[in-house]
Amino acid sequence: MNTEAIVNNEFLRQFEYTTQNEMARIEYAEQERKIFLTKLSIPKAIQSKEFEEEFIKTVLEMLGDRNLKVVPTSPKIAGFVRRNKSYKSLLPVGIKL
Repeated sequence: MNTEAIVNNEFLRQFEYTTQNEMARIEYAEQERKIFLTKLSIPKAIQSKEFEEEFIKTVLEMLGDRNLKVVPTSPKIAGFVRRNKSYKSLLPVGIKL
C-alpha cells in the first residue's frame, strides 16, 4: 500500500483508504506534536489481517515522516505497535505498551 492511496481527511480527522467502493479509516485527534490514533474501522468486505497490518503500517510511516509522536489508543493499533518494535520510536517519552 503506498502513501498516495491514503487520504488525510483533516475535516473528519481520519486517514482514509478506499478500495472496491469500501473505505477503511483510522480516526485521530491531534495536539502538541502528538497524534492519538483512536479508532480503526475496516469494512467486512475488505477485512483481512494482512490488509489491516499494511494499513496501520503505512499510516504510521506517514506520521513518522511528519515527525509526529504517536499515541495509539485503539487496541488494534496498540497491539500492532507492541508486535512491531520498530514503530516504538514513534511513541512519546513515557508511553509504554
